[in-house]
Amino acid sequence: MHTSLEIPALSDAEELTCDVLVIGGGTAGTMAALTAAEHGASVLLLEKAHVRHSGALAMGMDGVNNAVIPGRAEPDDYVAEITRANDGIVDQSTVRQTATRGFAMVQRLESYGVKFEKDEHGEYAVRQVHRSGSYVLPMPEGKDVKKVLYRQLRRREMRERIRIENRVMPVRVLTAGGRAVGAVGFHTRTGAFVTVRAGAVILATGACGRLGLPASGYLYGTYENPTNAGDGYAMAYHAGAELTGIECFQINPLIKDYNGPACAYVANPFGGYQVNRRGERFVDSDYWSGQMMAEFAAEVASDRGPVYLKLSHLPEESVAALESILHSTERPTRGTFHAGRGHDYRTHDVEMHISEIGLCGGHSASGVRVDDHARTTVPRLYAAGDLACVPHNYMIGAFVFGDLAGADAAQYTRYDGELPLDQLREAHELIYRPLRNPDGPPQPQVEYKLRRFVNDYVTPPKSGARLSLALEAFERMRADTAAMGARTPHELMRCAEVTFIRDCAEMAARASLARTESRWGLYHDRLDHPQRDDASWFHHLDLRKSPTGAMEFTARPVAPFLVPVDGFAPVGGPSRHLGEVHPEQVATAGAREAAPVALRQDPTATATPAHAGADADTPATPRLLDLLSLTEGEPELSALTPYLTDPEPTVRRTAVTVLTETVPPGTGPALAAALTDTDAGVRAAAAASLRELVETLSPEPALRDGLAAALSEADPVVRATALDVLRALRLGDVELFADLLSDSDIAVRIAAVRALVSVDAAGELARAAAVEPSREVRVTIAKALATAGPDPALTHSALAELVDDPDALVRGAAYEALGTVGCPAALAVRAEAALADPAWQVRAGAATALSATIADVAVPALAKALADANADVRKAAALALTRHRATEDARAALAAATTDSDADVRAYAARAL
Repeated sequence: MHTSLEIPALSDAEELTCDVLVIGGGTAGTMAALTAAEHGASVLLLEKAHVRHSGALAMGMDGVNNAVIPGRAEPDDYVAEITRANDGIVDQSTVRQTATRGFAMVQRLESYGVKFEKDEHGEYAVRQVHRSGSYVLPMPEGKDVKKVLYRQLRRREMRERIRIENRVMPVRVLTAGGRAVGAVGFHTRTGAFVTVRAGAVILATGACGRLGLPASGYLYGTYENPTNAGDGYAMAYHAGAELTGIECFQINPLIKDYNGPACAYVANPFGGYQVNRRGERFVDSDYWSGQMMAEFAAEVASDRGPVYLKLSHLPEESVAALESILHSTERPTRGTFHAGRGHDYRTHDVEMHISEIGLCGGHSASGVRVDDHARTTVPRLYAAGDLACVPHNYMIGAFVFGDLAGADAAQYTRYDGELPLDQLREAHELIYRPLRNPDGPPQPQVEYKLRRFVNDYVTPPKSGARLSLALEAFERMRADTAAMGARTPHELMRCAEVTFIRDCAEMAARASLARTESRWGLYHDRLDHPQRDDASWFHHLDLRKSPTGAMEFTARPVAPFLVPVDGFAPVGGPSRHLGEVHPEQVATAGAREAAPVALRQDPTATATPAHAGADADTPATPRLLDLLSLTEGEPELSALTPYLTDPEPTVRRTAVTVLTETVPPGTGPALAAALTDTDAGVRAAAAASLRELVETLSPEPALRDGLAAALSEADPVVRATALDVLRALRLGDVELFADLLSDSDIAVRIAAVRALVSVDAAGELARAAAVEPSREVRVTIAKALATAGPDPALTHSALAELVDDPDALVRGAAYEALGTVGCPAALAVRAEAALADPAWQVRAGAATALSATIADVAVPALAKALADANADVRKAAALALTRHRATEDARAALAAATTDSDADVRAYAARAL
């Protein structure tokens, strides 16, 4: 038999050794490798693609969903929020690690160069999206996070301890003596057989994103990163580790026909919200909830569907800000998708739909069971990130548990015993059997068939009969996966991934069949067991591979909570061994000997890149090739300087890119100098690099001088960038910033306003407000005056002028600022009158202003505002009354608001009481 690739002999394996083996180079894996190396371990990082652009994080990240910032949120509040969102089925000790360590991780990432949004005073701009607590921290340059992490891996001191092997795909974790001792896999470009002996193994392979089939039918058009095919779930299972919560699926709202999130949580702070076809808000639960998805699914299926993310009502500056975030960070193709349909946020709301199912700890609760140091139930085997069951862990939690795993695993040294021959043989057969049958069914056909069965039988709502049919189908597909044919190493990789998907599909079906209740809203909705059953099922459902090879289950009681949560009182106790879960009888429809029975319906019932910096059309030159070769080392600035001044703009742009990636001493002043380059592309590249690196640059005089000089450049992008960097690094002063308030460009004037806020220059802002011609800038000034100085009289005087502005958005922003700085009696009278303004933005701002005046004036006016026709005004009134809830009249008004037609108004009123 001839194949284009020879099958290597078992004895020809390339053997690698290390203290700590990290499998997966994404979010958690990168952090695990860095921390283990910092603790002195020799680390081997295996990635089946390339660490530089692998993992879910490489797809873009527009914000952090779980940043517990001191002063803005408390760890215990976050733990309680996650507990409620997961119907109480949580191990709070793990969630609390993210809550207590997340802020330090944000600061660590910032020291690497990751940018988080801050206000003019340098405080983290955390936003409240969820009904309880402010945890959402935007990331303006989130598309660059993976690049920043890769830069850390390439630091000289890290290279000495971390060996990166790209294009190597493990398929099994090796165990001996009951503990993890390494892994076995192959090279996805050469097909070479690879074994690893290690002291400890950290699995960080991400979610099982390729489980359900997207509505589009595209195998790789998934919500999650499609390269994450459940590798780690399968490897942990076959190594004997326990998995938990596998019946709790990940299901998300997304843009219709587009494999990306609609990002309502990003749009919400700008005034966007979800509505049905009639324009009605319908979601009655928080963002982190399977109950929300159940409501979402019901609305989509009803005559009120389809469902939209409503943006068309927003003012231009809000739409522009949303476009700058949504079209450049998470799923940068979003803008192209909308443009292809002729849609614009100014004229079209965004149709939403429901994603395919997947398994994910970070966005749901299905993963490998871990303790609060990322240890699995197999000694020296760890799991972190979306693979680990730490409910709603998200990006910061992935970093935290990667850090915990790396620190704990670093105590072990490499395994020197014999690698288990039987496990090596099994893995070798799994990897290379498609080469023995090159003309067998191709992987795409087998995978499509497998995932179509997942959609047909496992996707909620679930039933015992459909899940049983799923198990029959998945058992038959063992033969189909074994028969797949391949000819190349890449095809071998895809075939191995199909075996992982099949394993995950069986886990999902059996776990869903085992939990005979409904819980987590749409995530585990059993039509044949429609009620939540806390008496029998206030338990984690753990699964493992038994010594006989069968999948068996244990119901483990939820441990007593560290943070009390109303409605739940776990007491722990012994686990309940369930053993194997057998499918129902589905061979016939009912008993064979029974006569058919008519179903009587009740008539009254109703139904329910190429190298960065080089242009695609520019041929590579020797200078470019020489420059790009420097990227692999750690060049000093002196080595890059000739390229930064090269006559060819393409070379200078590429030099800026290399400088940004390597960051030698002197990078800041060099980039500032590049802002004055004669070529617009070089200037744009330098501006983008300065924004990317701003948190890591040293605030040295040479950098200040270069940025100050750039303020006189003709390019407005350069001037705005120079202002922002001077502000962020505290290198500017009032005189320097105030000169730019008269700049001809609106974006530059807005940057100048933010810079003046950072130095508390309220006087300059007040004077600018009186003469500023642009509405967008006046809105920015109004918002800025809320935090721009210690002189209340001056601030109130300026805001008094702005509440009379001819533009409604300016008036609304000015009233909203009064809610922060205080609303004196004279302005409170005007705010009360403004509750009758024709513009809802003004009415909402006025309600916010009344939150900061005396209750005798505010409460009667706000109680009337609770009857406003606009939901945003009513929500602002409810929030304002919260600050006056010590009075009986305010409590009475809030009690009435708990029956409001809008879910947000009801929720805020209920929480206030």
